[in-house]
Amino acid sequence: MGDDRRPCRCESEEDSLLIRSARQLELGDLAWLEVQAGQLFHSVGMSEIADHDVDQQALRRSQRQGLIWVAEEGDRTVGYVMAAVLDGNAHIEQVSVAPTHARRGVGRRLISHVERWGRRNGRPATTLTTFRDVPWNGPYYRRLGYRELSNAEIGRDLTAAIRHEAELPGMDSSLRCAMIKANREHLDPD
Repeated sequence: MGDDRRPCRCESEEDSLLIRSARQLELGDLAWLEVQAGQLFHSVGMSEIADHDVDQQALRRSQRQGLIWVAEEGDRTVGYVMAAVLDGNAHIEQVSVAPTHARRGVGRRLISHVERWGRRNGRPATTLTTFRDVPWNGPYYRRLGYRELSNAEIGRDLTAAIRHEAELPGMDSSLRCAMIKANREHLDPD
């Protein structure tokens, strides 16, 4: 999978955001951050999604594999991203940003970090699943260059992830979609 445990200063030197690998001792804080970030779903009538239980086992497993990175500002964790490899692609499993840091580019930087990690590890694309029409989900990812996958394009691993999500309380799979963004190094020349 490649080791990406080196901290990464993002954007300019003036930027105080640091992205680094998550530590096992902070997984409880990341779960709490996910709960806080998820409260926004109340505003679009998705209270069951807002009040979901965090998958602590997935956090532990992903952290052991080196697949969770945190965004740190000063000594405060303000976001995190959890990744996997599905169907040979980098896959974003979860992105959470503290409400106090929403709309400041933290999520975009975490997503970019996974995309770079994927390129360095020979992954042809980055995928994710999301709510198609929730403003900070599908429309946001489209602005970042992701496109919705047709059913015929969805691989076996991603299909399994979608099925798992459909079993979660409050999850209406008809509102969800899978998206992809090709890594530049793997694009065919015109």
